[in-house]
Amino acid sequence: MPDKAPFIKDLSLPIVAAPMFLISNPELVIACCKNGIVGTFPALNQRSSEGFEAWLIEIRHALDTFEKETGKKAAPFGVNLIVHPTNPRLEADLRLCVKHRVPLVITSLGAVSQVVDAVHSYGGLVFHDIIKKRHAEKAAEAGVDGLILVAAGAGGHAGTLNPMTLISEVRSIFDKTLLLSGCISTGRDVAAALQMGADLAYMGTRFINTSESAAPEEYRNMIIEAGANDIVYTAAISGVHANFLAPSLRAAGLTPEDLKRDTKIDFGKELDTEAKAWKTIWSAGQGVASIADVLPVETLVNRLREEFLAALREQAALLERYT
Repeated sequence: MPDKAPFIKDLSLPIVAAPMFLISNPELVIACCKNGIVGTFPALNQRSSEGFEAWLIEIRHALDTFEKETGKKAAPFGVNLIVHPTNPRLEADLRLCVKHRVPLVITSLGAVSQVVDAVHSYGGLVFHDIIKKRHAEKAAEAGVDGLILVAAGAGGHAGTLNPMTLISEVRSIFDKTLLLSGCISTGRDVAAALQMGADLAYMGTRFINTSESAAPEEYRNMIIEAGANDIVYTAAISGVHANFLAPSLRAAGLTPEDLKRDTKIDFGKELDTEAKAWKTIWSAGQGVASIADVLPVETLVNRLREEFLAALREQAALLERYT
């Protein structure tokens, strides 16, 4: 049997709430884990390693208390680490992950065996972001436990490949845990991801519009009002192609010509500071087309579960018809 993440069998739904820059916080992570899905956050959402450790302690304490008081098992939580020379905090933050035995570490912009070995030293798992087969092969060589397939239409730094093709290519060389990312906003979408061969659905944009996220109200409203055509794929914001909400790009004064650039805009001159740019230019995936409200995580998970089970029942009926 291929090695799959052992926690999958204990989840209420096969979902990982993706780590979102400036959006994911302890409140969101804790709510997800209490409701049986994996909650995650980027280490860099805290401005220092000291602040990052404080969040780890807060999350661990809240989940331990929940389990003691309810007798229920919380889902594991995860942390996203940027594995790239431009991240000066990687070494310090990785040490904290080891110290606090973070159950799941999600690596981006580099799959490094030393990071994998450090997380494996205490029994943690490593999942890695990829957008193409070549990246998957390198991550597999580094010994990761799972691959996050970031397909076309995903929020943030998305790829351009159709999810069916991406899953097929990667599954041919990797038999461990696969997560699919891209336009997954409903329980039916989660069921479809599993039908395509994924083990878990990786959902980001849908969790921006939860009561617990750190997103400002204007951001949430823009998602509600947006359709798939309001998502713009551009490298102009971070130097790497990513998906953003067009109204926020226009509000920042960016023109269609600006967005065609393959290099990062100098926000120091054009938008006061880069930090301001990231606070006012908002990322989202094409899954906005299916989002029409803001819900508490508990309510959202319950809805997703109903939709997921309904989709599975429909599939079971099809099985009877065609066999």
